[in-house]
Amino acid sequence: MKLLPFILIFLSLILPACKAKENAEDILAEVNGEVLELDAFKASIDNGEWEKLSTQQRRQYVEDWVNLTLLAQAADLQKLNEDPAVKQRLDYAQKKVKANALIAQRLAQIDISENQLFSYFRVHQAEFQKPAVMYKVQRIGLPDKLTAENVLKQINQGMDFSTALRRYSIDSLRVNDGMMGFIESASEDSLFWMAVHVLQANQSTVVNKDNLWYVIRYTESKESDNEASFEEFRAEIRRKILLEKQEEVYRNLLREIKAQNNEIYYY
Repeated sequence: MKLLPFILIFLSLILPACKAKENAEDILAEVNGEVLELDAFKASIDNGEWEKLSTQQRRQYVEDWVNLTLLAQAADLQKLNEDPAVKQRLDYAQKKVKANALIAQRLAQIDISENQLFSYFRVHQAEFQKPAVMYKVQRIGLPDKLTAENVLKQINQGMDFSTALRRYSIDSLRVNDGMMGFIESASEDSLFWMAVHVLQANQSTVVNKDNLWYVIRYTESKESDNEASFEEFRAEIRRKILLEKQEEVYRNLLREIKAQNNEIYYY
């Protein structure tokens, strides 16, 4: 069976139980002595993704871990982990996690240039002929990065965005509830467009422009009369190129590793 495309493995296989820390803020959940620590959990998510998650999304991730842990503990009580078939599946699942981590590491080393991205866009342009998307952006202007990251953290922990805006914003748009209106990728506010383009509605992030730091989100999106530009598909094109390279990376890795291992037997 091929390892690609990557197979998502349950959190229990990538987040081993950790000993509880004294600082309760570092602990997300505990089930019968088995602890989910913040640092370990964040390490299992793509770089920066934890900070982008909404409070509801974070709670759902933690709830999924709790539910899975309860089921796994119940299975252990029934000694299902001693069943030969279960042992075999666990061993196979662990090998998939390790193998996929190795492949992901190799993929992360691949540098996709601007020329490659744009060439792909030109060759497959028919796939990308669709109306541009505009986003209605709301922003909180702040004096420095540290303050912006602190405000973002409070919002992700449940503070209402408009409340944070009234409390902290030093931006001139504060009187308009921070609303920038609808912005497009080709406008002078393209930096804000690119930042929210990868987010879900009402999900927040931080950007820097003109000596100010902003916590921003979009509250609404709609199609534009203009055709979508290359910038709108940059992330999607990169994902497509990487998907095309997965099989190549997989085969190259196998070729390299097999060349170093002579003790392979088939019976």
